[in-house]
Amino acid sequence: MTQLVKDVMTAGVLTLPPEASLVEAARLMRDMDVGDVLVADRDRLLGMLTDRDIAVRSVAMGHNPHLMPVRSVCTPDVLTVRPDEDAARAMRAMRDHGVRRLAVVEDGHPVGVVSLGDLARAREPGSALAGISAAPPNNGA
Repeated sequence: MTQLVKDVMTAGVLTLPPEASLVEAARLMRDMDVGDVLVADRDRLLGMLTDRDIAVRSVAMGHNPHLMPVRSVCTPDVLTVRPDEDAARAMRAMRDHGVRRLAVVEDGHPVGVVSLGDLARAREPGSALAGISAAPPNNGA
């Protein structure tokens, strides 16, 4: 049976405007227990920002995350899939492009994110990746 992206994705989009600071993004990720947010101008997807982007493209470079806007370090030209697409296609796209997450877009509007962990939990629930992805965060450890 074909599994669709909408069956495995994380629905409900966390977005920030492009001028939001990296500190705002990091706090949102912490509060919502996620590793990514979409950068959008109204409903138009402009990019994806991950916790790794903040660490590698800003903090490690000596930039002030209070002053740096998310648009300056987010990944533009985000790969997208539709909710009604085959989840196997999403997995192939991640593999082919070397990414861990895809934005899920419907009628031009972001509606969710599908991650490698989402796909692992759905397709191979006993795998190490599925277990790690399903584990609660180790906040403060």
